[in-house]
Amino acid sequence: MSLKNDKFPSSAAFDAIAEALSSEKDKKDAIKQGNAIFAFTLKNAAGETESWHIDLKNTGTVGKGLGEKPTVTLSLSDADFGNLVSGKANAQRMFMSGKLKIKGDMMKATKLDPILKKAQNKAKL
Repeated sequence: MSLKNDKFPSSAAFDAIAEALSSEKDKKDAIKQGNAIFAFTLKNAAGETESWHIDLKNTGTVGKGLGEKPTVTLSLSDADFGNLVSGKANAQRMFMSGKLKIKGDMMKATKLDPILKKAQNKAKL
């Protein structure tokens, strides 16, 4: 089942992240590194919002919606998320310029980098 929503082109990245977590070893590594539930709320060009989550605390899975008690929630535009996943943008710079909003455990947000890097190799954005 695809997690992509056509109104949010960058949401294809969630399929790539799910694929990157498809083996038990990758799941275990990611849970060990992340130990958190990461939620993403994206806003598209039409001003609509949609949420996804990456559970790196219990299941090592990716799904729609905010998930159960997200440790950290990142809010950004669909375009900026696309740039973040493709490596064209830097999360820290986006945060400093107000393009990325973080709620919850800010230190956990830094644990996302290796997971996004895995998706970079698989996502066709």
